[in-house]
Amino acid sequence: MKRVTILGATGSIGRSTLDIIALHPDLYTLYALTANDNHRKMQELCRRFEPAFVVMRDADSAERLAEAIADLSTEVLAGEAGLAQVAEADEVDVVVAAIVGAVGLIPTLAAVRAGKRILLANKEALVMAGALFMNEVKQYGAELLPVDSEHNAIFQCLPAGSIGKDLAQQGVRKIILTGSGGPFRDFDIADLGDVTPQQACAHPNWDMGPKISVDSATMMNKGLEMIEACWMFAVDHEDIEILLHRQSIVHSMVAYTDGSVIAQMGNPDMRTPIANVLAWPERIESGVEPLNLLQVSQLDFTLADEARYPCLALAREAWCQGGTSMAILNAGNEVAVEYFLNRRIKFTDISRLISKVMQQTTTGAADSLESILRADFDARGLAHDLAESIGG
Repeated sequence: MKRVTILGATGSIGRSTLDIIALHPDLYTLYALTANDNHRKMQELCRRFEPAFVVMRDADSAERLAEAIADLSTEVLAGEAGLAQVAEADEVDVVVAAIVGAVGLIPTLAAVRAGKRILLANKEALVMAGALFMNEVKQYGAELLPVDSEHNAIFQCLPAGSIGKDLAQQGVRKIILTGSGGPFRDFDIADLGDVTPQQACAHPNWDMGPKISVDSATMMNKGLEMIEACWMFAVDHEDIEILLHRQSIVHSMVAYTDGSVIAQMGNPDMRTPIANVLAWPERIESGVEPLNLLQVSQLDFTLADEARYPCLALAREAWCQGGTSMAILNAGNEVAVEYFLNRRIKFTDISRLISKVMQQTTTGAADSLESILRADFDARGLAHDLAESIGG
């Protein structure tokens, strides 16, 4: 019986993880659930699963939740200290790092420093602090397994034990990241300035939250995934090719020096990669409908066009600059997406805003958590100022 903490339980990854745990009550028990401020949803989860602890990042939400579940044995905590407590507790075997955005970095690092098995769905932990993060995974003996469908696909296509190792020595020639291209892949570029948040969140294949859906529409998600893959699999950006794949059936591929290309395929459902790493090295039922190849009429692949998706170019630029550039990129993107979702800037302003933030924020060494968080803070402040000037 493995005891699990889910950081970000009310988001799409958290909910999918809970679905799998509910299928296997003989294998997993919930130690803790965490969320930002959705105390009503958390109340439902507490009554269904009754974890030992629940943490709300928002103190007011924690107080409301505590009142609502006073009849349960679940203890309610609040704030960053509470997040760290349930991530590093001795009783915990597995930590699912599913908090979206930079706020997930600190509790995920707490789990790393406690030597946990970490199922990583939080891109920003590696994007912002990749070198620091991977060094601490090694130093503290943590076990890092990727949840993102693309990185999980790569993980499944590589030889066992490849994370952080020299892939060239294992005969790997190239990593191929695939992406659907989002809802605007067939739009005229001239029309993108008029698209709405509702349109951007209507992903053609995946069911995701609003922030990740917008990242898919701009393909910043693929840029962040490229950076994440560079750190996780110890490769350079030139070793990663990004292809548009409309069907979202092939989740990524690994090309080998002997000419072999190994792909991982499946229906577009996050329960598959979550189940893979939750049970690894075993396999368990995920609740996902098996892929029926007879119903797949065709598989299309095209190169991702950086003129249509300028965020891809910005991500490569940030990787090449190094240091805190990737934290700056991420901060600019998070603010820009927030303003777009609130209809304060246009869709096409997202990449322009990020570019300006990268140009106007000083890049430094990313050799400590403090320097990374300072760069993140400064970039966010600038991004807000620039967004306000754009939005009027």
